[in-house]
Amino acid sequence: MRILAISGSLREESFNSRLLDSAAALAPAGVEIERWHGLRAVPPFDEDLEVHEAPAPVAELRRLIADADAVLFSTPEYNGSVPGQLKNALDWASRPHRTNPLRNKPVAVVGASTGGFGALSAQADLRRILARIGARVIERGVAVGHAPSQCDEDGGLANESLRDELVAVLDALSGAVRARELIAA
Repeated sequence: MRILAISGSLREESFNSRLLDSAAALAPAGVEIERWHGLRAVPPFDEDLEVHEAPAPVAELRRLIADADAVLFSTPEYNGSVPGQLKNALDWASRPHRTNPLRNKPVAVVGASTGGFGALSAQADLRRILARIGARVIERGVAVGHAPSQCDEDGGLANESLRDELVAVLDALSGAVRARELIAA
């Protein structure tokens, strides 16, 4: 089972990217998590460009989503919501609406922030956006508040209960993939 991991942060030392790396390290047997590093390259969404071939970073994102069994998003919170670059990438990925690669794709949302709430508002907004796009959103998530104090020296999650929550998210996402496969069979 392949899960595509997308961080909503552009920061090199992003706690959200580290959270996805922790997910990859905690993934159950048979689950491969591949982190996408192309968010910075996605150009601003422009409907005029839709009539032509999609820009290469957009085509790559769409292909990676289509090829994955599920997608795991990790979002920071900027001004109480989803970072603009992540929303922009989703605007591109959601087109055309009826056949977009996220349609009926199992997705989960987690988040980390330096504040106390672990990007809860951004996570709620991202779940709403993904549902609107047509993804099958898993409600289970992880909110890593005070992220600098939750990471070990290697950048992984030091907090055992947060690691357990992250494993539960991966289990729920894997279960949604298996359920989708049963329905399709």
